[in-house]
This record gives sequence, C-alpha cells and structure tokens, in this order.
Amino acid sequence: MSQQLAGEFVALRIEEQADRLHVTLDRPAVRNAIDATMVEELHVVCGYLERVPKILVVSGTTVDGKGVFASGADIAQLRERRRDDALMGINSQIFDRIHKLPMPVIAAIDGFALGGGAELAYAADFRLATPHLKLGQPEAGLGIVAAAGGLWRLKELVGEPIALDILLAGRIVDAEEALALHLVTEVHAPGDLLAAAHALADRIARQDPLAVRISKRVFAAPRSAHPHIDELAQAVLFESQAKFDRMQAFLDRKKPHREAAKVQDRSVTTQHEEPTA
Repeated sequence: MSQQLAGEFVALRIEEQADRLHVTLDRPAVRNAIDATMVEELHVVCGYLERVPKILVVSGTTVDGKGVFASGADIAQLRERRRDDALMGINSQIFDRIHKLPMPVIAAIDGFALGGGAELAYAADFRLATPHLKLGQPEAGLGIVAAAGGLWRLKELVGEPIALDILLAGRIVDAEEALALHLVTEVHAPGDLLAAAHALADRIARQDPLAVRISKRVFAAPRSAHPHIDELAQAVLFESQAKFDRMQAFLDRKKPHREAAKVQDRSVTTQHEEPTA
C-alpha cells in the first residue's frame, strides 16, 4: 500500500512524488532561521523517510526577491538555551538523522547558508548552488561553536586549512570557491536550481533503489570495515531479483548489436576471401 507524508507543517512546505520528497524551508520572515518548530517538523519528515525510503530534496525560499537557504539557527531561541539544551543536541541530532536517511539527500542552496543552515547543507549527500551562495560559520563571533556538524563534517569535506579559516576566522565561501573546493558539485542560475536538483534526483531514481541504499550505507562505513562490508553488501545484492532483471535487460539490449556485428564480420570476411577455381 502506498503511503504519503501526512500532517500539518508550519515551518516547511512539502511536495511528494512517488520516488522523492521536496522539502522547502519556509520561514521567510526570519530568513529561514532554524527554530524548534522546524527541527520538530524535520524529525517528522525523517521518521517518514525512514519508513518509506525516498530521495529528499531540501531547498530554501525567496525573501525580498533573493534566495535564502537558511540564515542559521534562530538566534532569539539560541540565546535562551542553556547547558542542558546543548547536551540534547537539538540541531546536531536532526542533521545527523538527515545524513543517515536511507536514500540520498540533495540540498539546493540559493543565497545564504550560514551557521546551522550551512551545517544542514553539509549533512546532505549532494549540494547544488546558485552564483549567489554565501556559506559560512559565524558561531565563534556569537560566543559559541559550530556544534551541529561544522567542527567535524566541514573538515571532512574541504580539508583542515579551509575549515579552520571558515570556523575560526569567519571566512565566507562564495559559489565559485565552493565549486573549486568540491563543497558543491553544480552551480546553476536561481531559476534553474530546482530543475537541476530534480534532474539529479531523476538520475538517482533510475538506479536500483536497494543498490543505492546499500551503497550509501557502505560508503559511510569506517575504513576498518572494508573490504568485508563491501563483500557482504554484494552478497545481498547478488541474490536480489533486481540484479537478475537489470542485468538480463542489459544483455537483451546488447544482443541486437552483437548479432549485427557478427553479420558485418561475416560479410567482411566473405569479401576478403580469395576466389577459388
């Protein structure tokens, strides 16, 4: 039986298709600042996608004619948080949950992705941007740390020197630099960004869903788990019906070309045979 994400959302807009879910961060009055309501609603989304695996596309909205992905955590709420709130890992837990979703996550980033907004982008498997991208971690200037992934995930993505410049010296990365650093993989005009994200989702959707899910999980495993985990994953997939169906379809597509090649080879051979008396 097919399922659909149900419920009322305040901080998010949801568009669902058979193979994907598009979530729009929708708090334009505060430049999509990530507050407790948005976090709670993102948990609802994750719970659904853990039960019904689909590709997730996350994007921002338009504010005063300009794109904004997420300007960071809601500072008004952040100012009131205390030690116990930090130990709960309010933002770090949701971003980690997003990163561990069964199917790939695509972040379509237009404009500002700062603080928690940047950390949400890091949690995605793919990041696409517009030329208006401005990405950074202003936490140290506010007397706190980038505790929702910035202090470790950013280093994995861009390397230690650049990560330190962003985290400790307030460096803001634009689209050109993000592309050079491979922090984003594509840059598109604002009007083309979502189409590009969905085109990427289309490419993923053409793969076998189980192979994609297992590949994502094995890719995230520590080095010490390889090659053993790869072999176990392959053993599972070697028994899947999709493997037999997809490989047979591949062979069937190739068969006419092989037959045509054989006919051509026979024709060429006949033409070059020496005439006999």
